[in-house]
Amino acid sequence: MKKSMTLSYVVDGGLYLNITNKCPCNCTFCIRHNGDGAYGSDPLWLEHQPTAEEVIADLKKRDLDSYKQIVFCGYGEPTCELEILKTVAAYIRSVTKTPIRINTNGLSDLINNRDTAPEFEGVCDCISISLNAPTKEEYLKVTRPCFGEDSFRAMLDFAGHVKEYVPDVVFTVVDVIGKEDIERSREIAESIGVRLRVREYIPE
Repeated sequence: MKKSMTLSYVVDGGLYLNITNKCPCNCTFCIRHNGDGAYGSDPLWLEHQPTAEEVIADLKKRDLDSYKQIVFCGYGEPTCELEILKTVAAYIRSVTKTPIRINTNGLSDLINNRDTAPEFEGVCDCISISLNAPTKEEYLKVTRPCFGEDSFRAMLDFAGHVKEYVPDVVFTVVDVIGKEDIERSREIAESIGVRLRVREYIPE
């Protein structure tokens, strides 16, 4: 395992922020199983947990107006460091109008042991939540969260609540789950009032 302090990297015109390696899940398809980086980046395994100040210092080296979006997404679950996420997002908001997205497993409430949805008001333009599967049983099999059976319901509840505070909330599934499960996932998204995006699985 190669480590570095890669706190930001570029993918398809977007700037991705790698603010932590912590994650309560061990998804079967996670790209962390396949290498030390993603999409040609330097290693995303961090030498230490960065502070908000370190992440902001890294961002100051970049022209944030030049990216089509800024995404909290790296080799960890960004809401594991929710205070860092909020501090960094506030800095981004203060210097650019570039849209901010958070890619998350939707388990922020369990991670932080509180209702976190209101804390996302004004923080980002979009929250993308990994639905992964249309049933609790399939979700647990694929996602393997450390919180166990409470995870699926907590993720759905978070999505339903956070949409009150964030303009765009979307569930994502990977195309390998098959057409039937994609349609079942779409039904779940519609029942909660969020949209569904089907992602192509690209192993690194």
